[in-house]
Amino acid sequence: MNQSPNFSPLIGITTYGRNAENEFSLPGEYVDAVRRAGGIPVLIPAGETHIDDLLARLDGVILSGGGDVDPEHYAGRKHVEIYMVDPERDGTELALARQVAGDGTPTLCICRGIQVLNVALGGSLVEHLPDEVGEAITHRNPPPGHAQISSYALHPLIVDGGSRLADILGTSAIEPASWHHQAVRRLADGLRVVAQAEDGTIEAAESVEHPWLVAVQWHPEITAADDPSQQRIFDAFVAAARQKKK
Repeated sequence: MNQSPNFSPLIGITTYGRNAENEFSLPGEYVDAVRRAGGIPVLIPAGETHIDDLLARLDGVILSGGGDVDPEHYAGRKHVEIYMVDPERDGTELALARQVAGDGTPTLCICRGIQVLNVALGGSLVEHLPDEVGEAITHRNPPPGHAQISSYALHPLIVDGGSRLADILGTSAIEPASWHHQAVRRLADGLRVVAQAEDGTIEAAESVEHPWLVAVQWHPEITAADDPSQQRIFDAFVAAARQKKK
């Protein structure tokens, strides 16, 4: 089917898990960033199991931020700071990550998303960053739980100048909004590190073979409305989804 070069691709975005009121939710910044890029957001609620049928209809996928992956999935250890573990969400997103990594669906992984991707492909996570890298760099401001925009931490990081991500951003030095206490420990096969913080924390990875799979530990959606470099991540992702459909 011939498509207009400006047609709007369908972009699936995973939601937070089911809350105490039996509701699924997602911060609006994800939706806004996708719409600015020309995509049509489609929310994927935690617990969805029809992954093949879902991906047959979508042109791209965003694995969104949120609570922690159950450490049982990566032979990790329990930690008092681990929060919002959700078996229903873990099941959906781990299955989705494995599928998109193998089928070429354009994929953007954000915060929890990079962790889900890494675990799905056989990697592991640092259970609590301050225990291992100290607190010279603030990766998450208190309190724990759902972060408000004002509580996101800003810290500098360096992006590999030869990476897809650096080409998208237009720079190798950025100071994005972060809110995380975990990060990639052992990188999964098939991924390569393309950004790190000064304390050594892995801040971004890309697939070695996938046509468009970018994973960042920070939250580009939070500042994308005012920071063109962060909006360009969504623009490039939606453009890849459009090209795949075409």
